Amino acid sequence: MSTTSQLSADGAGTVTGAGAEDVVRRFNVAWGAHDLAAALALISDDCVFESTSPPDGQRFTGRAAISAAWQPIFDDQASQFTVEDSVSAGGHIVQRWRYDWDGGHVRGIDVFTVQDGLVTGKAAYVKG
Repeated sequence: MSTTSQLSADGAGTVTGAGAEDVVRRFNVAWGAHDLAAALALISDDCVFESTSPPDGQRFTGRAAISAAWQPIFDDQASQFTVEDSVSAGGHIVQRWRYDWDGGHVRGIDVFTVQDGLVTGKAAYVKG
């Protein structure tokens, strides 16, 4: 089940509701197609990505650092993220997902921050 709100852009330029949902939807399409260039085009120059690496994740800032962190995932054509649920709260989207690769899977969530039509933050967490 997907829970979403229908909000509009606020006066501060933060994309909220359906606008943020559309950005993240296009972001997910790029991930599903293993199209790193398309995913990177949807993040801000100063985007912050926090990975699931134990114990506290690893922080990457900016397109170059994030590209290097994501490259191995995009290169694995057998891997696939499946969004199980999505919740919108203003300029934040929380998605529960399953990530499958040859020989295994993991489940987790991403917390996206979207501003001015771009992902400015993506914090990832996994079960286990």
